[in-house]
Amino acid sequence: MEQETNNIIHGVMLNAYPDSIGNNLGDMITMLEMPAFKDVFSLFYILPTFFNSDLDRGFSIIDYNINKELVSKANLKALDALKIKLKFDIVLNHLSVASPQFQDLLKKGDQSHYKDFFINWNTFWEGHGEYDNNGVIIPKKKYLNKLFMRKSGLPILKVQFPDGTEQPYWNTFYQKIAYQKIMINDIENVEGLTSTQAKLLCDLVNSAIDSGKDLTSLDFKELSAYKKGVLSIVHQKSTYLGQMDVNAKSQMVWDFYKETLMKLKEFGCKIVRLDAFAYLHKAVGHSNFFNTPGTWHYLERIKEIANAHGLTVLPEIHAEYGLHLHDKVAAKNYQIYDFFLPGLMIHTLETASNKALLAWMNELVSKGFKTVNMLGCHDGIPVLDLKGKEVDCVYYEGLLSESEIEQVMKVILERGGRIKNLYSASGQKLSYYQVNATFYSALGESNKKMLLARAIQLFMPGIPQIWYLDLFAGKNDYAAADKAGSGGHKEINRTNLSLKQVKQGLKEDIVLNQLQIMRLRNTSRAFTGIITIGNTSEEEMDISWTFNNEFAQLKANLRTCSFTINYTESGELKTMSF
Repeated sequence: MEQETNNIIHGVMLNAYPDSIGNNLGDMITMLEMPAFKDVFSLFYILPTFFNSDLDRGFSIIDYNINKELVSKANLKALDALKIKLKFDIVLNHLSVASPQFQDLLKKGDQSHYKDFFINWNTFWEGHGEYDNNGVIIPKKKYLNKLFMRKSGLPILKVQFPDGTEQPYWNTFYQKIAYQKIMINDIENVEGLTSTQAKLLCDLVNSAIDSGKDLTSLDFKELSAYKKGVLSIVHQKSTYLGQMDVNAKSQMVWDFYKETLMKLKEFGCKIVRLDAFAYLHKAVGHSNFFNTPGTWHYLERIKEIANAHGLTVLPEIHAEYGLHLHDKVAAKNYQIYDFFLPGLMIHTLETASNKALLAWMNELVSKGFKTVNMLGCHDGIPVLDLKGKEVDCVYYEGLLSESEIEQVMKVILERGGRIKNLYSASGQKLSYYQVNATFYSALGESNKKMLLARAIQLFMPGIPQIWYLDLFAGKNDYAAADKAGSGGHKEINRTNLSLKQVKQGLKEDIVLNQLQIMRLRNTSRAFTGIITIGNTSEEEMDISWTFNNEFAQLKANLRTCSFTINYTESGELKTMSF
């Protein structure tokens, strides 16, 4: 029991979709059962296509039942037999349009039991703004300027209720509306409309659909009297995809969270990642991102439910280092994501300088942060997180300077990366957010840099999370990103691998050497002990872990990317040299 507990706290974590290897979770398990993977992983962060979902590669949850196309209960038993515990997401801020709750709202409107489960934008802002020509309240400038946007424009999706009215619902993240073309027989029952007029309107509307124009602003000219009726029919024929923000002021939402965490526990969950939790609490006159004290109240409330089921919560939060939100979350004894490491690692290896990375490591150690760290992941390489931040007219330094961050971005983009930005309510770009690339490509597809990056990660404090594609030195997938179209930049780092490709990869040194170091990290009790950071030149690193008589030490040259690992095994001193 003690060893299992240690591995949950210190073991190595795999990160992948259920079908990242082969066609389903069963194929992933086939890989994990291979001799090369023995004792490599103690944890597995399975991304949420594990559940029924429809958008954003799993993060638009329909329900938290097993996606039977990718996962079976037998798979869960197999993972348990491998002594691999699971980490899942609970997406606190939103549910899919296709969720039973939102579908009930679309079907029954104001009569729905779930009327208050989601946030009607106009209801929320009533009395705090003015209606525009499209029937949407535009909040007063003093409120609107405080909103933190993940996309351009207002964070809403307009949907049609049974009474024919369009209602705007809060939609912070993704949305997609698929309009179907109309035919004359679709609108022939609109009162007073002639067949000639019907044909003209069909041509007008269908042309607008083809060109992607906003139908609500479409000029019907002399036929404007029929606009409302025709557009009502268009919306009836349309289909919606979207991540609809839930109303955490409703007890129904908290009952849903409780039910969900019970399910995750039954699936074998040990760690729950709180996706998008910082957007959950909303109040007029406050930011919609980590406003206080509301966000803290919600966080403690979800933690209390998780604790009752023996689950550890991991809040997911992206914010500038200078804002020090990571400090505040960690101070309340939560695990935190080390979103700073990926950018710092690239900077360290590209400049052959340990200064910025060691400053962060020393902070981790001195403050006793409990972290999950990573190099690559399903999302992107964070850069916003490294920035400084001005708070109340005082500027707090970042982990890297603006020029250093720009250089990191420049390097990744020159090597084929793609970029994601943040926006204001008016659509103005506010800041860069993350760069999308495989970590291997971000490092110039250098085996030496990739292996050293992995070694340093494994000697960092916290749980090392391993993106499956990094393990196999995956390269940027431009075809997948292009095929995904607008917003498809993340697909550059999500290439599915066949079992044949896995077997071929297991013949490559870059794969086998990573596995060798990961196995040491996952099994050596030294990593449950004390970390010591040696005093070296700027171009070197010396990191040691000790627990009783067990020992592991990484000594690396950042300029040549050569390194050695000295460690004990059954009392015998051993060395790996690369």
